[in-house]
Amino acid sequence: MARYIVPLIFGIAGIAVLVGLGVWQMQRLAWKEGVLADIEARIAADPVELPAAPDPDGDRYLPVQVTGQVGDQALRVLVSQKQVGAGYRVISTLDMGERRILLDRGFIKVGRDIPDPPQGEVTVTGNLHWPDDRNSSTPDNDVADNTWFARDLDQMAGVLDTEPLLVVTRETSFSDDPLTPLPVDTSHIANDHLEYAITWFSLAAVWAAMTGYFLWRMRQSAKGEGT
Repeated sequence: MARYIVPLIFGIAGIAVLVGLGVWQMQRLAWKEGVLADIEARIAADPVELPAAPDPDGDRYLPVQVTGQVGDQALRVLVSQKQVGAGYRVISTLDMGERRILLDRGFIKVGRDIPDPPQGEVTVTGNLHWPDDRNSSTPDNDVADNTWFARDLDQMAGVLDTEPLLVVTRETSFSDDPLTPLPVDTSHIANDHLEYAITWFSLAAVWAAMTGYFLWRMRQSAKGEGT
């Protein structure tokens, strides 16, 4: 029996580690779901006035209601929508009198003309957002061709002469057809903990099967030696 102790301990230890990692991922899943629920509740809360000095951390996703005049110039940010295809987010200015901010008006398909801005003062309900669109493979924005690959707020603010502050439209007091709002949501926040947990539990099952098979082979070898 002594010959089985080391592989048995090794097998049990491996299973314990893999199961422990799976349990940890399930705990992380519960934590992440709670975080996402809090964010979703914050996004859907009643809108407030635009803060005087918004904080990228404390005011992220803050629902606001702003009133002003939409500017004529519009920036096009390349984006793809499932079951719709390629298109652009349209970023304009919203002149509130004492302040000028960036306004994400929504999505329009490639090939469609961006509609003229509404005339006069309008009201927009949306959420403050500091998007993280850029990664290591994102091309540089083509400012000259007005083709943007990421909502770089500082760069956009420089081109449109606004504060580096973005409100993503949820509802408007005017029709902006054929633009469709793309409101802030939690779909961009990764939540892969369930997949990781399944992977670790699957590896634990494979480890257990391999351990059992190895012990069985050892026993069969021992029987062969005894005959």
